[in-house]
Amino acid sequence: MSERTVAVLAGGLSHEREVSLRSGRRLAGALRAVGTTVREWDADAALIERLRTERPDAVVIALHGGEGENGAIQAVLELLDVPFVGTPAPACRRAWDKPTAKAEFARAGLNTPDWIALPHATFRELGAQAVLDAMVERLGLPLMLKPDQGGSALGAQVVSNATDLPAAMVSCLAYADTVLAERFVAGTEVAVSVVHDGPEPRALPPVEVEAHGGIYDYTARYTPGATKFHCPARLDAAMLDLLRETALAAHHLLGLRDLSRMDAVVDTEGRVQILEVNVSPGVTDTSLLPTAVAAAGMDLGRLFATLVERAVERSRG
Repeated sequence: MSERTVAVLAGGLSHEREVSLRSGRRLAGALRAVGTTVREWDADAALIERLRTERPDAVVIALHGGEGENGAIQAVLELLDVPFVGTPAPACRRAWDKPTAKAEFARAGLNTPDWIALPHATFRELGAQAVLDAMVERLGLPLMLKPDQGGSALGAQVVSNATDLPAAMVSCLAYADTVLAERFVAGTEVAVSVVHDGPEPRALPPVEVEAHGGIYDYTARYTPGATKFHCPARLDAAMLDLLRETALAAHHLLGLRDLSRMDAVVDTEGRVQILEVNVSPGVTDTSLLPTAVAAAGMDLGRLFATLVERAVERSRG
């Protein structure tokens, strides 16, 4: 790899700040290990001036949630003509808004759990209980509730009893103004990362997620030992191929670039149900992308160094 100076952006002001800082530290260390000069910068009021006066060869975004995934930082980097690893701003916005992405999947014939997204105002204006009753009648129980935007499963919870719905809705609305309610899908939870480190994007080995508490929530994601990962997933070869094909289809459909991660469930009928696609996969010690990279026999630093080279070449082109 040729030597580059790369700025790793981590932190920010989202609910996922601490997770982002962990991702940023690990990513910076991995890049330094392969000879890259790394600057670790927060996404704060000093960022634009730093980008102008200490212009790096490229930026790697390790921000999770908020401006790191909704296209805001990407739009600023495009405005300043700074090369960066990751998805362009418009496609980030499509993937970030879960109802929008799910509608894209459904239109393309990809399976995603049936859902409804409703803003807080709807419950206030039409009567919370009447709306909740209609939601249960349509989607059944159990339900998966989650913010319509956001990551790390913050605010997400499974509700099996209708009497628990009001409190669960209040908890979910603490993270967003709109709640996405999905029909809960039982099955094998998997994650498939896509990387574009060669002529074409390719899917890495699917990772099976076995959360000891049964639900892969925030605690299960970031507490060492709370979740067991199997890579490749304990599924037959045909299903592993289907998972890779589905992840690539979702990646192309949303117009994603460089890397992404599809979260899905293989249901009891053997269908791949897409939950969401992440444009800024975590790289903490308990994250899924590094697990898949290691299972593929790859080095995390070399992978991102290759993606940096691609970003620089795109800028020249």
